[in-house]
Amino acid sequence: MLTSPLGGMDAADLRRLGRALREEERAAGAKVPRPSDALLAEALAEPERLVAHTPQSAAATTGPAGRSVEGAHGLGLLLRKTRELLAGGGTAAEALWELWSGTGWPDRLERAARRGGPAGRNADRDLDAVCTLFAVAARAEERGGGRGALNFLEELEAQDIAADTLVERAVRPEAVRLTTAHRAKGRQWGLVVVAGVQEGLWPDLRRRGSLLEADRIGRDGIAEPLSAGALLAEERRLFYVAVTRARERLVVTAVRAQAEDGDQPSRFLTELGVEPQQVGSRPRRPLSVPALVAELRATTVDPDASPALRDAAARRLARLAAERDEEGYPLVPAAHPQRWWGLAEPTRSEAPLRGRDQPVALSGSALEQLARTCSLQWFLTREVKADEPATAAQGFGNVLHVLADEVASGSSPADLSVLMERLDTVWEGLAFDAPWKSRQEKESARAALERFVRWHVMERGEGREPVGSEHGFEVTLRAGEYAVRIRGSMDRVEQDAQGRAYVVDFKTGRTRPTGAEVERHPQLAVYQLAVREGAADALFGGRRPEPGGAELVHLRLGAAKRDGGDTLPVVQRQEPEGTGGDWVGELLATAAARVLDERFTPSPGQHCTHCAFRSACSARPEGRHVVE
Repeated sequence: MLTSPLGGMDAADLRRLGRALREEERAAGAKVPRPSDALLAEALAEPERLVAHTPQSAAATTGPAGRSVEGAHGLGLLLRKTRELLAGGGTAAEALWELWSGTGWPDRLERAARRGGPAGRNADRDLDAVCTLFAVAARAEERGGGRGALNFLEELEAQDIAADTLVERAVRPEAVRLTTAHRAKGRQWGLVVVAGVQEGLWPDLRRRGSLLEADRIGRDGIAEPLSAGALLAEERRLFYVAVTRARERLVVTAVRAQAEDGDQPSRFLTELGVEPQQVGSRPRRPLSVPALVAELRATTVDPDASPALRDAAARRLARLAAERDEEGYPLVPAAHPQRWWGLAEPTRSEAPLRGRDQPVALSGSALEQLARTCSLQWFLTREVKADEPATAAQGFGNVLHVLADEVASGSSPADLSVLMERLDTVWEGLAFDAPWKSRQEKESARAALERFVRWHVMERGEGREPVGSEHGFEVTLRAGEYAVRIRGSMDRVEQDAQGRAYVVDFKTGRTRPTGAEVERHPQLAVYQLAVREGAADALFGGRRPEPGGAELVHLRLGAAKRDGGDTLPVVQRQEPEGTGGDWVGELLATAAARVLDERFTPSPGQHCTHCAFRSACSARPEGRHVVE
């Protein structure tokens, strides 16, 4: 624990502290001091003993020996505080939080995660592991009915950690055991697979031992290193142990590369007395349970298969579907016919969901998704409402839009400190994966609000002044043979010096479109068309203003130095001419036709990365099995 991130000591610090404690015990009259590990454990239980060794003490050892004690002393005090918490009825999760928040480890991980790179990825993994540890503690508390740390320790003892080679774990009798040849000694299985028997790996004739070769120190002095012949004999004995673990069947695999300097099978294969079988093709099917279920399902409905084969496949599927684990859950749920999606013919409603004589209702934000990216994603998200619940990122954007609306309407001043106070009142209601993530996002929200305030008070081109915020509208546009009713809300509407309407849309994402994409940005173009059709008349005293342009304001993204620097947001403008031409009308007509014809086909692309339905989408490899 002393060398863990909680203690912050290294091996050299540990040796120095152990040496100092032994010297202290020797000075107290002990002819033979106790071992260092016993003294260290005792000192952690009584951290007052370490005060004399800290650099602040007059009697402390100067130099590294004194400095190394600080971590041990702080850890001892922290452990005492945690013990008192548990003795007072505290839970395991509370004790873990005491340990976690009582050191500088969280701050170090946060700094590393922010820097990114390999160290940042390691920090992210450590933070994920800590979150999992807290989840295990909470689960143990729920299951045990409040037995404190005891239930938590039992929960950890039940975990099968593959990296722990010092403790044997209980294994289910019918499970596959992944182990090493050393740990397999004294045990046998019906089937044993010895994989990767390659020359250079088995036998491994590299010299054993550590950098300083401490393993060669024996009672009679320094032993001679093992010769190549002795190493080969030792590797052969280990291979013998591995292949004799099988009671019924043994499979030994190796890879032979075409090039002579590539991977080659081990010389031990020739000593097995069996001619190796060359395999130059892929197996008939992937060796996995899903692949087996897929083949059996296909066989049961194959008209070319014999009745006996189809019956045998159905019986095997029934056996797989009946398998249950200790808690009664099915082990192979896909084997049951209830899960055989895609066998029925596609259905189609006789009565259309929308009448062709009625305008098609769409929103400006969904237009691009429906007409340009993936109409199936639009259908599942907007019509079926099958998307995932709102994420913290969406909550982040909603909060910033509300604060921007308050500033524009005059209910809150354009003061960063006031806006941060308003942010604090609602921030705890957002669900983040971990406290460090909440702090990180709050810093991003602060930077975004600062950019918004600077953008709001700055002198913008053409003498623009805000006249409306979160302005809802509904207009009907003509697109070819279709009537399209556009509904939406404009984040901000401003009036320029010429009396034209200028629409602003705030964005809180981490990405932005290209310049060419902004020129034909459907949402901005629809806003300008809506202004032309009277959507903003109420904001201009009943007068029909001409559209003066529209822009995207990216509050998360800092502007380039030539545009004012990081304290200002990235702004992307669409000219009034952006609504010219036929492209907007064609886009609206395409979207309306797909909705009325009920043709929602998947279109793979970059948007699939963040799609919630990719695992069940026929255009993606991972979802194709649903309908095929």
